[in-house]
Amino acid sequence: MKALFGGLAVALCLSGCAGYRIGEVKPHALREIRTIAVPTFRNESFLPRIEVLITNTLIKQLQQDGTYRIVSEDKADAVLQATIKAVNRVPRRAVSGNVLATTEFNLGLTVAYTLVGRDGQPKAGPGLATGGTSFFVGSDVTTDERQALPLAAEDLATRLVSQLSEGW
Repeated sequence: MKALFGGLAVALCLSGCAGYRIGEVKPHALREIRTIAVPTFRNESFLPRIEVLITNTLIKQLQQDGTYRIVSEDKADAVLQATIKAVNRVPRRAVSGNVLATTEFNLGLTVAYTLVGRDGQPKAGPGLATGGTSFFVGSDVTTDERQALPLAAEDLATRLVSQLSEGW
C-alpha cells in the first residue's frame, strides 16, 4: 500500500511539469526558420541617422537570445524587413511653479516589421514593435535625447525579439 501511495505521489509531482519544454519555444509559423538576415532598417522618422544604431541593437539582442542565427541575406531562411516609423518625445514632468518648462521626457520608438521567407511570403508580421525610456533635461534637450536613444533602442529590440522568438 505504501508503494502505491509513493508511486502516486511521485506521478503527481512529475505531472506538474508536463507542459514545460526544454529548448526553443518558437511560434508555430516560424518553427523551420533557423537563420535570419537583418539588413539596415529604413528610416521614415524625422530623426536622422538612427537606422544603424537601432539595427545593431536588434542584432545584438537576437544574438543574445540565441533562438535565431544572424547570417547574410543569401544564406538566410528569412529576412527581417523593418522601418522606423516614429521617434516621439513627450513631456512627462514639469518644473514646479512653471508648467510650460519640462524636466523629464518620455522617448518612444515605433518600428514596423515583416519577416519574409525565402519564398517571398511573410512568415511573421506585418507587425509593430515599440520601445521607450525616459530622460531628464539638462541644458541641451537634443543632446539629452541623443543620449537616451540607445536605451530606447534596447527596449525596442527586447520587445521585437520577444515577438519573433516567443510569439508575443
